[in-house]
Amino acid sequence: MSHTLRKTTFISLASLIALVAVLLAAQAQNPPQAAHQAGGAQNATPGASAPAARKTASQQFKNIQVLKDVPADQLIPAMQFITASLGVDCEYCHVEHAFDKDDKKPKVMARKMMEMMITINSENFENHRVVTCYTCHQGGAHPVSIPVMAEHEKKTETTEVSTVSATGNPAPDSLLDQYLAAVGGADALKKIKSRVARGTVTASSDMPIDIYAKAPDMRVSVVHTKEGESVTAYNGKVGWLSVPGRVHVMNAQESFGARMDADLAFAADVKSLYTKWETLPGEKIDGHDTWLVVGHKEGEPPLKLYLDQKSNLLVRLIRYTDSPLGYNPTQIDYADYRAADGIKIPYRWTIARPGNRFTVQVEQLQQNVPVDDARFVPPPPTPPPPQQSAH
Repeated sequence: MSHTLRKTTFISLASLIALVAVLLAAQAQNPPQAAHQAGGAQNATPGASAPAARKTASQQFKNIQVLKDVPADQLIPAMQFITASLGVDCEYCHVEHAFDKDDKKPKVMARKMMEMMITINSENFENHRVVTCYTCHQGGAHPVSIPVMAEHEKKTETTEVSTVSATGNPAPDSLLDQYLAAVGGADALKKIKSRVARGTVTASSDMPIDIYAKAPDMRVSVVHTKEGESVTAYNGKVGWLSVPGRVHVMNAQESFGARMDADLAFAADVKSLYTKWETLPGEKIDGHDTWLVVGHKEGEPPLKLYLDQKSNLLVRLIRYTDSPLGYNPTQIDYADYRAADGIKIPYRWTIARPGNRFTVQVEQLQQNVPVDDARFVPPPPTPPPPQQSAH
C-alpha cells in the first residue's frame, strides 16, 4: 500500500484533492477489472450482493495471509482503516515497490493484531465488529494503555450537545420534512434539471474546479491541476475517478456515496434511502444548535444528518464506507447557503476524512442550462498493473 493511498477512500469529490499520485497508487493496488465488476452494480446500496466473478484478495494480490477471502476491492479500504487508526503511512508496514515482502516487523505484527481482533470479536461479540484497530490505537502507532491526563476538565454531555433534552426530540420524519421545506420544497427541487458551478478547491493550495450536474443523479467534478484534469464522476449507473492516463471505476459502496452527492433533489429523496430513522441531540456546529437525524438500514453503515435547529438546513453529513476491519468515515460540512431559482444551495462545503480535509467554494452557479451528455460517458478502463500485495 502506498504513502499517498491513505489520503483517500475513493468517494465523491474528496478523491480529487489527493491529485494524481493517489489515483496512481490506488490503481496499482486495485486493478480496474475488479473495480468495474463491483461498480457494475449501478445504483446498488452499500452491502449489496457482489457479482459471482468478483475476485478475492488472495486471488488478486500476492502474499495475503489474513484477509484472504475478503473481496479484492475491500483490501484497500481495510488498509486505509489501519493507517487512519494508527496515524501512520503505508511504508510503516510495507517495503515501497515490494509490497509482498515481509521485511518489516510492523507488517508481521499487524497480521497478528488482525487475527487477535477477529478472535476477540468472534469469541466475545458473536462476530460483530465491536473491537477494531482504533479501539486500542486511537490514532497512535502504539496501543494506548494508560489513561490520558486531560488539560481541561471534560465538559458534561449536556453542555456539548443541543440544549433540548433527548426526551423532547422531534420525530425524524418531521425534521426531514422541515429540511426539505427549508431548501425550497420537492416541487422546486424537481424543477432543477441541471447545474453548472465554478469555484475553487482549497487544500494545501488553491485549484480551480468545475462541476456539471444533470437531473436526477448525474454529476462530474473537474479539478484543474498542474498535472492535468482530475475527475470524479457519477452518471446515474456507475462512478469513476480519472487523472491523465489512469481510470478507477467505483465499486458499489463508492458509487452509492457518489450518487448521494449527485442527487439534485437529495433533500426530497434522502428519506427513502434508509428504512429507519431516529433523532438525537446534535452537536453545536459553527455556533448552530443541531438535531442529529440518523438513517439505518439492515446490514449497512448509518447516515448521519445534522440539521440546524433554527434554519432546518443541513449543516453536516457523515457517511461511512465499510471495510473488513471497520468503517471509514466521510464528513461533509455545508455552509454559505444562498437562494438560486427558488431553492437554497450551499455555496461552500468542507470534506474531511482521517488525515485529509479540503474546502470547495462556489463562485459562479447557473441552473437549467444545457449540459452535454458526453460529459457523463465513462472513459475506457486502464489496463491492469502487475500484482501487488498488502497485509
